[in-house]
Amino acid sequence: MLQMTVHDLHEKLSGNPTERPHLLDVREPWEWQLARIEGSQHLPMGEIPREVDNLERAQPMVVICHHGVRSLQVIAFLQRAGFDKLHNLQGGIDAWARAIDPQMPVY
Repeated sequence: MLQMTVHDLHEKLSGNPTERPHLLDVREPWEWQLARIEGSQHLPMGEIPREVDNLERAQPMVVICHHGVRSLQVIAFLQRAGFDKLHNLQGGIDAWARAIDPQMPVY
């Protein structure tokens, strides 16, 4: 598991579409409705064990939560399930809103 800064993610999302990582947002539904990165898949943390077999293992994945703590827990679970191309969004959606998208609500 690697950490990815919001600036690095923004650069990847702005670049070649074929190199875009899969964005997995593991926050709760109310958080997702409030603020999200366009193109993210919403799958709350509690649903990961049930849905793990529906996630693409081969594609690089960036896991997103509010500050980067829940996403670390999800990454640990996914690693045990055989995923290896995982990045944690350092600072989470809060860091994204503050550094990349100032129009995004913070909470």
